[in-house]
Amino acid sequence: MEEFHKVRRLPPYVFEQVNRLKASARSRGADIIDLGMGNPDLPTPKAIVDKLCEVVRDPRTHRYSSSRGIPGLRRAQAAYYQRRFGVKLNADTQVVATLGSKEGFANMAQAITAPGDVILCPNPTYPIHAFGFIMSGGVIRSLQVEPDDGFIPAVERGIRHSIPKPLALILNYPSNPTALVASLDFYKDVVAFAKKNDIIILSDLAYSEIYFDGNPPPSVLQVPGAIDVCVEFTSMSKTFSMPGWRMGFAVGNERLISALTRVKSYLDYGAFTPIQVAAAHALNGDGADIAEVREVYHKRRDVMVDAFTRAGWTIPAPAASMFAWAPIPEPFRHLGSLEFSKLLIEHADVAVAPGIGFGEHGDDHVRIALVENEHRIRQAARNIKRFLASSAKQPNNVVPLSAHR
Repeated sequence: MEEFHKVRRLPPYVFEQVNRLKASARSRGADIIDLGMGNPDLPTPKAIVDKLCEVVRDPRTHRYSSSRGIPGLRRAQAAYYQRRFGVKLNADTQVVATLGSKEGFANMAQAITAPGDVILCPNPTYPIHAFGFIMSGGVIRSLQVEPDDGFIPAVERGIRHSIPKPLALILNYPSNPTALVASLDFYKDVVAFAKKNDIIILSDLAYSEIYFDGNPPPSVLQVPGAIDVCVEFTSMSKTFSMPGWRMGFAVGNERLISALTRVKSYLDYGAFTPIQVAAAHALNGDGADIAEVREVYHKRRDVMVDAFTRAGWTIPAPAASMFAWAPIPEPFRHLGSLEFSKLLIEHADVAVAPGIGFGEHGDDHVRIALVENEHRIRQAARNIKRFLASSAKQPNNVVPLSAHR
């Protein structure tokens, strides 16, 4: 039977191949150290859980909730933006709660995309940035760029070679997967360019609170006038170790927020009310929970960079996010990221995310998530050290077992 149109537009899910191999190894008794999926292992702070338990006992909260977010939650997010970024938002018209930033991005794509619209998107990038628009009938023009002096010229080329003119530009800093961070000066240039060329900016700021070198990543909305062209997406998943709670936000331009809110009103009733109340409680806190989470990832980053370097795999230290973007060791680079990821599972009992899953320009890297404790990270490094030493002695024997199946 022929596949449905939208399903045909989606490539095979690269990460599923790694997941199958990982599950097969575990079924054989292998102790796989999973540094692949960015799934936080830290418990949600007790005060947030306690607030959920308190509210869930009230049967009135068991009814349908508000798709756009209860007023107290939207006010809490607006207050957070005022404290953290100095950005003033109208909680009624410029803030909408989403079921995580991923859902927010996908539904924004549904809201604003007409068939054939062109979207300028980084490559590599988090898959929903591209595929949310592809599923909505849009066309992706990839930008292999970093947040530096080469960014604006690359976007200019993208506009010159696009018919029709691009509708939107996607930003994601701190970046998933590359962990690159943008400066406020960079955002000023991009906002000026977007206004000049009448382009929407969609900024994914999910990792704004996971940073390590003393400089909190800025919001594009800090640029005067940015709200005229921009919507920004944030998530509580990593900031408060709440991934399964599915709570995020879109904030910014009223027209775009209104479009997203309208689409959402047809698709969902919002998160469970006790979750929204607990999320507001978290946002209204003193920031101690955020600092504790950040410190855990900071220590893990330092351990990972040191241990992997000692093992023979030099990895640049990420300045932010919960990921390291690791160049594939030279002897294996010709294999590509998917086959190298398979090798790590089969010969080192370590799972990572193949870079090609984030776009074809990521195929010479893998993404390593800081989602295991320091002991397990050191164990992963020891396993990798043995694997690298063994492959150096017998390079012809290091072939993914899956290649024989």
